[in-house]
Amino acid sequence: MLTVTHEYKLRPTKSQVQIFEIWLSVCRQVYNYALRERKDWVNSRESSVNACSIVGEYIISPDTPRPTYASQCKGLAEAKKHCPELKTPHSQVLQQTLKVLESAFVAMWERGHGFPRFKKRMRSFVFPAVKDAAV
Repeated sequence: MLTVTHEYKLRPTKSQVQIFEIWLSVCRQVYNYALRERKDWVNSRESSVNACSIVGEYIISPDTPRPTYASQCKGLAEAKKHCPELKTPHSQVLQQTLKVLESAFVAMWERGHGFPRFKKRMRSFVFPAVKDAAV
């Protein structure tokens, strides 16, 4: 069986480039916030029971479940009510950002890769196809 794929180069206008830059900025903020949430949860579990660190402690309730893709998507929906900036890109774009973070964590736990890093800038990112995109 032969599979043929086509690749199309996008040539956006200047206004579209500005919109994409805003979307990538929001995606970076969502990625970094979700990573910080996961990192804080992991660090709160590292402290020994009978001693506290001199430097500092992460105080998160022991009953708090580990942040996952599903829980962070729910949190994203709640955050959209309070932060209008998150309404700029489509929800699928932000969910894809959280999927990228989830796959980085899966690679860390299962394949022994290092802890995911915070993003300074989203360099390459694939926007999922959205039928009703008004760009």
